Amino acid sequence: MTDFLQLLISGLATGGIYALAALGFTLLWQASGTINFAQGEFVMLPAFVMLAFMALGAPLWLGFVLAASVSVLVLGWAFKRGVVDPLFKYGMMPIVVATIGLAITMSNGIRAGYSAEAHPFPNPFGDHVFNIAGVTITSGGIGTLVTALALVFATQAFMTRTVTGRAMQAVAQNTESATVLGINVPRMIFYAFAINALLACAAALLVTPTYLAKFDMGEGLGTKAFFAAIIGGFNNSRGALLGGLIVGVAENLAAAYVSPAYKDAVALLIFMVVILFKPQGLLGKKEERKV
Repeated sequence: MTDFLQLLISGLATGGIYALAALGFTLLWQASGTINFAQGEFVMLPAFVMLAFMALGAPLWLGFVLAASVSVLVLGWAFKRGVVDPLFKYGMMPIVVATIGLAITMSNGIRAGYSAEAHPFPNPFGDHVFNIAGVTITSGGIGTLVTALALVFATQAFMTRTVTGRAMQAVAQNTESATVLGINVPRMIFYAFAINALLACAAALLVTPTYLAKFDMGEGLGTKAFFAAIIGGFNNSRGALLGGLIVGVAENLAAAYVSPAYKDAVALLIFMVVILFKPQGLLGKKEERKV
């Protein structure tokens, strides 16, 4: 039982990170009708930006603030204006292809321009270890889980309980009607991209201490986050949380009780089962979209 609880807690911490990245998928889909397959690389880039600022002498908190600003500018505004806006009128497929190409470009750019090696990253919550009833808990794991959950719930509350959040969803559901109602459509769409950039930067702060800063760290993270978003429900922010936690815990249990070789296949297996029996996801709902 002790081993199971140990695996469960560490799996929840990992799942919280997946949920945070998956939330970016659901947010862009709900607010702008966009799917970004470079989401994993959107987490990778701020990690290296923070490393660069810290190499210049900035403390971690300042590096995070500066990286968040860069993320909003590059991963929010520039991504929207340079990639999504020109292609949006041609449908979803060009955007999907473009974001896949962007992911490859970003990872190879970091490898060539920064380093191909893995770099250690400081843990914002420290490295304290606690032993409770035989279960080892680290301050980093607890801090990661609590922060990830707080950000997911805060984003969900923003989208559902604020005027701006509801306006963002109205734009995604029907752009013409939102315009008639006086909603500033371009501004609402930009907000979605900016929030996604901030969430990606926060995910980088949480995931990099464990997985190290690597040029290819976004590949696996982005794939599992996408699976988590589908499993939970692509049109439901709470679904991103549920899907992320399911994937994180299932990975840990499979690695311990089946084989470590199957760890990375668990997310795909759960994804396939959910798609077969509940295509809209566990918490998702069927909807018709008019853009």
